[in-house]
Formats: sequence, structure tokens, C-alpha cells
Amino acid sequence: MFPVPSFTRPASDTIPPLPAHPRRYSPIDESRLRDLLQSLEDRALTVDEALTRLRDLPYEDLGFAALDHHRDLRTGFPEVVLGLGKTPEQIAVIAERLAARSDRVLVTRADVDAYRATKERVPDASYQAAARCITIDRAKQPRLPGVVVCCAGTSDLPVAEEAAVTAEIAGSAVERMYDVGVAGLHRLLDKLPLLHGANALVVVAGMEGALPSVVAGLVSAPVIAVPTSIGYGAGFNGLAPLLAMLNSCAPGVSVVNIDNVFGAGYLAAVINRQAWTQPESDGGP
Repeated sequence: MFPVPSFTRPASDTIPPLPAHPRRYSPIDESRLRDLLQSLEDRALTVDEALTRLRDLPYEDLGFAALDHHRDLRTGFPEVVLGLGKTPEQIAVIAERLAARSDRVLVTRADVDAYRATKERVPDASYQAAARCITIDRAKQPRLPGVVVCCAGTSDLPVAEEAAVTAEIAGSAVERMYDVGVAGLHRLLDKLPLLHGANALVVVAGMEGALPSVVAGLVSAPVIAVPTSIGYGAGFNGLAPLLAMLNSCAPGVSVVNIDNVFGAGYLAAVINRQAWTQPESDGGP
């Protein structure tokens, strides 16, 4: 992994305290906003009541963070929290405020201390240890099949798991395919039916970074390649696989930054959702 810059954690008293009786909000998404406007039209709500519900819709200023509560409405997924560099107390407060407005919360690159602090404020928070992610998932919708996450070696597994957890909380059912690197290509070829059934594939590899090109040569779905910082000296902390993936001769490969599996998992879920929402006349998934 790249060296992580050191951060001086502020004293806990720099975190603005929650009010004694914090306001609780209903999650805001397009369907709830439509219901709110319909209630206003039907005179079931007063204008002042509607304004109260909408007041913090664009963002909520916590002093140390400005939470984008409007993002779910714009993009279909709430704001995601990068835990790196934040104190456990900051992460816990942010997660609680987001969970008050959304059915789904994702915190990436979070440690156990951050999870414990979050769990005290949000009892239904879960910790995905392999992925180093805190999740809160109250969504009722079934997850859409169609995302496959592959990694070349077991050393890449923690990176791959972050992609899988991200895609899952974004609404996709994920099939995992681990330790299928090119040094033992028969392990990958045994799983061709699973590869062919995917709408989007996240392929994670360090070392020489060859796996995404191999996978892309076998499937018609888009491949999102993730170079990892796993490897030895000449791998330059992921630069070697990054350049290899950028120079892939296989069509259908897009490449994200080194270890950016959140971006890869999120993109895979978006592609999968679009595949499932195509009109039937277009073929569908």
C-alpha cells in the first residue's frame, strides 16, 4: 500500500456535540420527495411543515463536515464517507447524521475504533472487517444480480472486498471469484459461466496486472480494472499494474486509480442497475 500520511487527531472536544434531542429526519429519495409534494398538494401538510422537512435537503453543516443529503436524489446513492484521516468521533457523528436521512450509509477505510464509536450512535451499524468498511443498510429492495468481483491473488482480497461491499450496498448482488490470477489460468477458466453471466466485472490485480486483459478477452461485459499496490520493488506500489492495465490490448477495459476499489465497485453497480432498467425492447440483461 502507499504510505499513509500521518494525521494529528484533534481533541474530542473539537467535535460539535449533538443536541440533547437531535432532530430525526426521514430518508429523502425521489419517491419520498414525491410523496411529500403530493401531501402538500392534498393539503395534508402545511407549507411550514414541508419547509421543515426540506430545510436540510441540500446539505447539513456540522462545522467539520458538510453532509450532502441531496446526493441520493441526484445520483441514486447517498454520500459515501472516506474514513481515512478522520477521528472515530467524527466518523460516528457523520454516520449518525447520514443514517437519519438515508436507508444506506457506507464508510470506507475505517478501523475498528471508528466502528465501535459508530455502533454506539447507530446500533444497526455493521463492520465488514476484510473490506475495512462500516455499513448501515436498511433498504428493502432485493439486490440485482450481475456484478462479479475477481482478484488475482489472496493478497488482493482486502482490496477486492471493498469493491464487493460497495457494489452490494449500492444495490447489486455480487459473485466473488478470488485467487484466479494468470499464474494458474485454469482456475479462471473453470468459472467461465459465471463470467459470462455478468453485466459488469471488477478485476483486481497487483504484480504485473495482467488479469483484467485476460478477463476482457473472454467476456462481452465491461471490465473495470483495479491496480493494487500489492507486489515487489519494481511494482512501484501499484504503478506497474496501473500502466499495464492502461495499455491493455483487450477492448472493454476501463481503469481506476491504484487501490480505488470503491470507485470500481460503485461503477459496477451503476452499470448493473442500468442493465436491469433497460426497456425490454432493448434486450435487457
